[in-house]
Amino acid sequence: MDNSIREQRRAAATKARRHVYVETPKFTSYFESMSDAEREAFFKKEKKRSARAIKRRTARHNFVLGIGVLIAIAVCVLALIPIFFTFLNSFMSSAEIKDNYGVIFQSLSGHNSSGGQYLSKTPSLKMVPQYVTIDQYKDLLLMSPTYLLKFWNSIILVVPIVFGQMVVACLASYSFARYRMKRREVLFFSYIILMLMPFQVTLVPNYMIADKLGILNTNWAIILPGVFSTFAIFLLTKYMRQIPSAYIEAAKLDGASEWQIFTQIALPTCKSAIFALTILLFIDYWNMVEQPLVLLTDAEKQPLSVFLSQINEAEIGIAFAASALYMIPPLLIFLWGEEYLVEGISRSGVK
Repeated sequence: MDNSIREQRRAAATKARRHVYVETPKFTSYFESMSDAEREAFFKKEKKRSARAIKRRTARHNFVLGIGVLIAIAVCVLALIPIFFTFLNSFMSSAEIKDNYGVIFQSLSGHNSSGGQYLSKTPSLKMVPQYVTIDQYKDLLLMSPTYLLKFWNSIILVVPIVFGQMVVACLASYSFARYRMKRREVLFFSYIILMLMPFQVTLVPNYMIADKLGILNTNWAIILPGVFSTFAIFLLTKYMRQIPSAYIEAAKLDGASEWQIFTQIALPTCKSAIFALTILLFIDYWNMVEQPLVLLTDAEKQPLSVFLSQINEAEIGIAFAASALYMIPPLLIFLWGEEYLVEGISRSGVK
């Protein structure tokens, strides 16, 4: 290749390098092409459209929220009516109760040899008593010691069960959450299976074991199976597994023992779950009926929950008073620990 051609190509390359940058043509946007009046009209139209859309979304949200609130209020009213009904009727006289519910009782199968019948007339149910009286409370608390005896029987049974189950649940849950032992998940899964079983299935084995141990017709026949129940272990294990491992590692680096980690880190972190479990267990065992009927043959040792079912219809006023007093301890405990109950269940991972 001669020098003239080489020089021509070198000049063309130099010229091409100098013209690499080509200025792009300037485009005008949609808003720049509009006049000030057109732009102002456009934004005014968009503001009205967005305001209508926001108003529709707000109205839809308020409608759904209102429906939800109405449903919640209806459910609450349906749940509270029996409680108010029991408390208010406990202040009625025996004659007024007979006038209100006599028609209903006469239609039941126990009053007729041919079985239950239709109501002969429409009963006049009254929520508010016409004449307030506390005679049934006097008869229940002062004239008859049976109620107080049954009440203390319930306390003697329920308090050890709740306390013992919480001690066992805290220790077992910490072991399930902390240690990576062999067959841990198999053992925990067996606990879940036992929890899913209805407690009526275990009544016969409990009866046979209590008979072999010689504790049948004693409080231990109910306390011991209740202490080793599985529900508290399951719920508390799900809660303890959410404790960050960094807390435990930092405590071990500071020289904390396993007992100090358990008492100063695990238990304070699970305080809300422990309170929630205490409330649930107390309410559950306060209302137990089948276990005392099967395992306690002596009527004097049976709790208050069994006594309520033994009040006959001739003492319906005392039955209302006993039911009203029976509901007070669970209601007080629930109202006292409502915040802990909601927090403990919501953070435990149970849906």
